Amino acid sequence: MANPLSNDPTVEDADDEYVASDEVAEVVDMDDEGEPMSEDEEVGDMGMEPEQEGEGAQEAVMVDDSVQGFFDHRESVFAVAIHPTEEMLVMSGGGDDKSYLWRLDNGEKMFDLGVHTDSVSAVGFSHDGQFAASGGMDGKVHVFNVATGQLAVTLEGPTDITWIDWHPKGNVLLAGSEDATTWMWSVPSGTCMAVFTGHADSVTCGQFTPDGKTVVTGSVDGTVISWNPKTAGAQLRMSSEDQRFHNAPVTSLAVHKDNLMVLTGAQDGTARLIHIGNGRILASLDNHSDSIETIGFCNTMPLAATGSVDGTISIWDITSMRLRHTLRHDDAVTKIVWHATSPFLTSVSTDRTVRLWDARTGECLKLWRGHLEAILDVAVTRDGGKIVTGSDDGTVLVFSGV
Repeated sequence: MANPLSNDPTVEDADDEYVASDEVAEVVDMDDEGEPMSEDEEVGDMGMEPEQEGEGAQEAVMVDDSVQGFFDHRESVFAVAIHPTEEMLVMSGGGDDKSYLWRLDNGEKMFDLGVHTDSVSAVGFSHDGQFAASGGMDGKVHVFNVATGQLAVTLEGPTDITWIDWHPKGNVLLAGSEDATTWMWSVPSGTCMAVFTGHADSVTCGQFTPDGKTVVTGSVDGTVISWNPKTAGAQLRMSSEDQRFHNAPVTSLAVHKDNLMVLTGAQDGTARLIHIGNGRILASLDNHSDSIETIGFCNTMPLAATGSVDGTISIWDITSMRLRHTLRHDDAVTKIVWHATSPFLTSVSTDRTVRLWDARTGECLKLWRGHLEAILDVAVTRDGGKIVTGSDDGTVLVFSGV
């Protein structure tokens, strides 16, 4: 469709060259590479203190390491986000069809943003924190004014929303849908700027590149597409037609700060490092035995991480294309977040624990408990001082980080 973004200064020209094609490394197959984490580095967890044996034995006591919490949700909490500048503000959304704005320092509810008619699957703040958005399984994205809690605009068009992403420099919002489309709107006007069509099944993941000049999406159909946001045209399409690429639904992706390297994860446990500038597969990063659910690049070192349903996190060196460490939870890993200013990684799992890792050594620096059921999402303040988690138990907890 026609795209008025070509006249919008938010998205800049994408003519800059960052990596020449002749500078790209050869494809490296990662099967069986690297050394796994030793047994003495593993950290076990049952989520509860063990029962005492013999006479006077007492029931297991739940351990709660949280320092604050938010308890207004009545169903699973699927998504959490921390305000980009006022880090005491948190947004959460869940299966009770509601999202909330609240304070992490005292748990005080600021605004009840309950306008969806189905589960809230995604939440997020605009780059400057002026707006907060919630995407729902009802196919709507509601955008609120953070200062007042008032509804600014409702964005409609797709079916069930699977994820949302704000433009890194302007008030432009991107959303992926189960109907195989991705939509882009201007906020607060609500003008539809583009509809990206090219996948054949649900768009499971996607984002703007850090410079805002490209959109990258992945789908259940096994494809990854990079798009020109000005024209809504596909610039690159990766699929199983290349036998080195995924042959399973794509579940997650992340874009490197160089705007050209993209790491993708799939349901069959495979990961691929690709270059969206020239379409080359730079490496096959395979160390998992089950679906990869979460993925990300380190901000301070040439490292990347993949987290899987198999309960492990793989730390990859993207310079040597080798496996550095294998980190272990006791159940499926649901989300990983790299810290903004250090090589630390926070992970959450269906084992009900939150864990802090040093990616340089593979050491688990800290483990927190507090949730009664699986943890589904996590957000971390920029300095790593506070960690916010949403769970199947209907609560959002706050933990003191590093």
